[in-house]
Amino acid sequence: MTEALDDLLALLDIEPIEVNIFRGANTDEDRQRVFGGQVAAQALVAAGRTVERGRVHSLHSYFLRPGDPSLPILYEVDRIRDGRSFITRRVVAIQHGRAIFNLQCSFHIEEEGLTHQFPMPDVPAPESLPTVEERLEPYRDQMEGWFFDRPRPIDQRFIGELPWLRKGAAEERHQRLWLRTDGKMPDDPLMHSAVMAYASDMTLYNSILAPHQIRWEDEHFMGASLDHCMWFHRPFRTDEWLLFDQDSPTAFGARGVARGLLYTECGELAMSFVQEGLIRIRSSERGEG
Repeated sequence: MTEALDDLLALLDIEPIEVNIFRGANTDEDRQRVFGGQVAAQALVAAGRTVERGRVHSLHSYFLRPGDPSLPILYEVDRIRDGRSFITRRVVAIQHGRAIFNLQCSFHIEEEGLTHQFPMPDVPAPESLPTVEERLEPYRDQMEGWFFDRPRPIDQRFIGELPWLRKGAAEERHQRLWLRTDGKMPDDPLMHSAVMAYASDMTLYNSILAPHQIRWEDEHFMGASLDHCMWFHRPFRTDEWLLFDQDSPTAFGARGVARGLLYTECGELAMSFVQEGLIRIRSSERGEG
């Protein structure tokens, strides 16, 4: 396990401080707000720590306020229902006495049933693709303090252009990348699900921007995740290669929707995602492709 992955797992190992109440730490980084994927992952762990059987099969969450990175986050778990087949939890993340994030998730006792799936796209093998660090090396002088100074627990191998280097609207509307943790993970399925909640918020929003001539550093643009939904279909491991196939079917009225499908390297559809994002343009320039 690399130091970066060890730090991520420590971040997700939230502290129980009372019945149904947990405390999550923040990273020691100079950020304006807490990374949304971190809050979603910690909230999922809080819910899972109150469940004795079954695996998470879906979560629906809303980002309500920016998180303050200088303070820990309290997670209050509501044990809504413990049924024979399904267990439901609601989690509220709190800072300064106010809710910053709300999550509802459901756990399912495994059953036999029907099987079908979309086929995995035909893409290059992950080991044939360069790492993000290798592709950004020519731009090191412009990105010092942004990418190279931060340890990365997730190894990402993008297929096609990097979203941060794109100069115009993308010709390919699907954003695809392979990803896996930068080291071996423990066998706990809850931690694999939590790491995927963390990792999915790193790239999914970018597919909303792909059809437009907009980048994160543009002065006239302001973006944020509004909600995040995940469905867990089949078992997977985040320390094995996973293909993340993303697109954005629509954007309108300062909001856009991103979708994602996650495949194992052998072609099994493991997860589905939907995220809605806020897209505010501060000038009359819309930059549509």
